[in-house]
Amino acid sequence: MTKDNILFGIVGLLAGLIIGFVFANSLNKGAISTAGTTATQTGNLPAGHPDLPGGQGGQQSTGAALPEVQAAIEQAKDNPNDFDAQIKAAELYERIQKFDSAIEFLTRANQIRPDDYQTIARLGNDNYDSEKFEDAEKWYSQALAKKPDDVNVRTDMGLTFVLRANPNYDRAIEEFKRSLEYSPNHPQTLQNLTVAYIKKGDAANASATLAKLETADKSNPSISKLRSDIEALKTK
Repeated sequence: MTKDNILFGIVGLLAGLIIGFVFANSLNKGAISTAGTTATQTGNLPAGHPDLPGGQGGQQSTGAALPEVQAAIEQAKDNPNDFDAQIKAAELYERIQKFDSAIEFLTRANQIRPDDYQTIARLGNDNYDSEKFEDAEKWYSQALAKKPDDVNVRTDMGLTFVLRANPNYDRAIEEFKRSLEYSPNHPQTLQNLTVAYIKKGDAANASATLAKLETADKSNPSISKLRSDIEALKTK
């Protein structure tokens, strides 16, 4: 699966500053940006999900013929100990953004191979896409226990603290800072950290982080919005 699509969403005060990158051969949901659609809306697939085909001519939006899709899902159900079958069924559901069903099959896959890193990370991803941010955090934590230097996964986990119903901006900032210890110029992390500081009301640190983002990724389309939000914060 390719892992470089962009996911947009709305984040309160900033009129929607979410971008997701997932799995750059692992996971990377990534950064907060300016856009006006929810995180799971059709047309803005999380990174790592194949593009949605048009679903025309007797094809499902998975891109596979209906009998093939049904056969793959039945194969997974009839062979609950077949790891590859569970993964294939989960992938089919991810393609049509049926993340709850994808989670069901990924959970089975995880039970078969509990140490498989990709499965654990994808469970974090699909729970994130289902806006089950606390559950996503748990899976991301498991992934990071195996690979603590995965900047993309840690940045995604930081986002779960920003987006949940009861945000914890301090914890988000902590995770973003840890990501930057491994990759100081990681644009998505710098962008998310700027947002977290803005939402916390810390204009000074938001400005300092934005300056780093401008150096690391000067063409980032969210920079102007972030700058204006910081200026608005300073006038309060």
